Parts: sequence; C-alpha cells; structure tokens
Amino acid sequence: MKEIITLIKETINLREIFTAGMVLFAVIDIIGSIPIIIDLRRKAGHVESEKAAIVAGILMILFLFVGKEILNLIGIDVNSFAVAGAFILFFIALEMILGISLYKDDAHETASIVPLAFPLIAGAGTMTSILSLRAEYETVNIIVAIIMNIIFVYAVLKSSGKIERILGQQGINVIRKIFGVILLAIAVKLFATNIQSLFQ
Repeated sequence: MKEIITLIKETINLREIFTAGMVLFAVIDIIGSIPIIIDLRRKAGHVESEKAAIVAGILMILFLFVGKEILNLIGIDVNSFAVAGAFILFFIALEMILGISLYKDDAHETASIVPLAFPLIAGAGTMTSILSLRAEYETVNIIVAIIMNIIFVYAVLKSSGKIERILGQQGINVIRKIFGVILLAIAVKLFATNIQSLFQ
C-alpha cells in the first residue's frame, strides 16, 4: 500500500494536470454548451445533473484505460491516434474561434443522461483528447484532470441558468474564443510531438 502511495506521489505532476485539465475543459466546452443545456431543461423540465456528470466521468475514465486496447485490436498505435486527435482538436478550435459549425449532433428532445453525458460532455472530441493526452502524460494526472472537469461540469449543470444571466451571450462567446485559441495551440503541439514518433 505504501509503495502504491509513493508511486502516485512521484507520478503526480501539477503542470500535466493543469494542461490536461485545460485541454478537456476546452474540448468539453461546458460554458459554451449552456444554451443547449437550458434548452434541454426547458423541454424536459429538469436536468439530471448528478447522473449526467457521473456517467460522463465513468465513460471518460473507462476510455482512458481500455481505449488503447481497443486501438490495438484494430492495429492502430497511440501516436497515430494522437495525430488524428490533433486534427479533431484543430477543427474544434476553429469552430470555437470562428463561430462556425463544422459538424452537428443529432437534436435531442429530452434532458436525459444520453444527450448530456454523451455526446454533450463525453463526446467524440473528448474521447479522442483523452487518448491523445495518454500519449504524452501520466495516467494518474489525466484522471485527476478528468475528475476536476467533471466536478466543474456538475457545478455548471446545476447553475446553468444563473451563469447565463451573469455572463450573457456575449460573455459566453468571448470565453469560447479564448479557449479556442488555447486549444488551437495545444493541437499544434500535440501534432508536432506525435508526428515525429511516426517517422522514427
């Protein structure tokens, strides 16, 4: 038990946790999703914040551990997936910065676990980002980053109406653009780091 605790202490890196947390925060884009959450709340009468956050967290952590094995089954290495993930992050960043929509999710009529936990929170971009991060960072740091984001997501789901009133639509748009630029820079770094491994 002591050995495990020591190992965790040695592998925990605040810089990695912060960077991974920022990537996931930008990709999940829960602030930018507030209008969608409010619309779901209006249609269904309520949002299952606790269940949505827990299910999304479980999906993300499960994919962190079994995602690589799934890739191995179909003959894809993590570096290749990380490069593909960099492209996805790049296009998500463009959406956030330019205010355009390159892809659209199916419309949902109920605020159940499915539209909130997946694909709104733990969508394809989030899953891709998690495996891309695994190619660079320690697993324990990514788990901490996931948990931090899930806690924040839960807080936003609980107080989405109040946040919208405080920030306003213009404020939400500004935040989306700022995190879009950050995400774009991270996508470029992720691409540059992993593309080298493919040619070695």
